[in-house]
Amino acid sequence: MAQQYLDHSKAILTSNRSNFKGGSKESGIISLFGYQNEYDLREGYPLLTTKKMATRSMFHETIWFLRGDTNIKYLEDNNAPVWRPDAFQGNLPGMQKEGVFPEGIVKYSPDWDKAMDEYGQRIKEDPEFAKRWGDAGPIYGKQWRRWEYFDHDKGKFVEIDQLGKLIDGLRKKPTGKKHIVDSWNPGDTPKMSLPPCHVLYQATANEEGELELQLYQRSCDQFLGVPFNIASYAALTRVIAQEAGMVPKTFIHTFGDSHFYAGIGKRTQWHRDNFRELQKRIRNVSAREEYLEVVDWINKNAPGDGNEEKYDHVTAILEQMSREPRPLPKLHITKKPFAQLTIDDFVVEDYNPHPPIKRSMAV
Repeated sequence: MAQQYLDHSKAILTSNRSNFKGGSKESGIISLFGYQNEYDLREGYPLLTTKKMATRSMFHETIWFLRGDTNIKYLEDNNAPVWRPDAFQGNLPGMQKEGVFPEGIVKYSPDWDKAMDEYGQRIKEDPEFAKRWGDAGPIYGKQWRRWEYFDHDKGKFVEIDQLGKLIDGLRKKPTGKKHIVDSWNPGDTPKMSLPPCHVLYQATANEEGELELQLYQRSCDQFLGVPFNIASYAALTRVIAQEAGMVPKTFIHTFGDSHFYAGIGKRTQWHRDNFRELQKRIRNVSAREEYLEVVDWINKNAPGDGNEEKYDHVTAILEQMSREPRPLPKLHITKKPFAQLTIDDFVVEDYNPHPPIKRSMAV
């Protein structure tokens, strides 16, 4: 299953349909539009083995979504800062207006990094600060558990527990085609610190009670985000199956724009200028270890001051592609109501990954 991820990564870097284009986060991206992978959950848990994954952070994020929470205090309290950059960037203008942080902080600069670390610490230590500045907007948890619309017949706003309805629907009609949870609420997206990347998922089952779940993801950070998404939604498939009295069978991952960030500043410009040469070199790789030769070529020729390099996901994925996938682990989740799950209810067994490869998230 890890090989599917690596094959997809290579396709992004080498396909004739791939493009280098300016991203929305001050970093160019190498992008491929349209792709699909599927994971047979009966064969194991599709947790990436070609780099060590921060499983506790990923499970904490999943729990956070399941509970309908949108304030990052729960994540910060549990040392899972996965939403800190987006929440910080989303709240920064308001905090600057009120003098919490000074004006003129340059994004991705050392001052920006320092301010973001301080923000995370204050979220953890100061409940009032967290209440005022810790909300990431009406993101996944809000849409999954409390989708809001105006009911003209009742003359008031009404909330829908989409996830609860999906599970109830599966119990009543397992083979149905209307079991959907949608995170893309056009009225709420402007208020979100990050509009949903994993936009919509649909579930159905066969007559033997085997559950399949498909995710459509519009924007796919292939190095940092996608491995989390694969593991998170594979776990979600198991949670839903258990609640509905079914057996998890398949997770299908459908991609919109899947991409690798190519650094910032001069680094990203170098990748733009040398994109076709990069594609040629990767296409000519005939053995895994040769990907490291491409990494050496990039590092010897591309400009960088350290700060640019940590946002370069291209060198990171090439290093990962040089590694041999290892056997898949197993995932066990306690059978209990999904809103009551805690981190101790998620147990991964037989996980033997390669060492981590660290890069920073573009926001």
